[in-house]
Amino acid sequence: MTDTTPITRHLRITGRVQGVGYRWNMAQQANALSLSGWVRNRLDGSVEAVACGPAEAVQALVDWAQCGPAGARVDGVVVTDADPIGSAAGFEQRESL
Repeated sequence: MTDTTPITRHLRITGRVQGVGYRWNMAQQANALSLSGWVRNRLDGSVEAVACGPAEAVQALVDWAQCGPAGARVDGVVVTDADPIGSAAGFEQRESL
């Protein structure tokens, strides 16, 4: 039996991850996995995301983040526990911070 208890994870992705469609592709992947959350560029050149959903789906997004879309070069992904994001529905791209 699969555990569907939602978990929330914060991801910080470094490398060549801006200007290559990383956010758009991550949002597409997360929506396909029925996750809630968001993704945005950071001023330091990294990408930041929060993903909430069943553990297997969140892990699938973390695994995807290790490579990202074609054209990206991922140097590292730091994953930490995060507070639940409430009743957010869907996965969105946010403005840079």
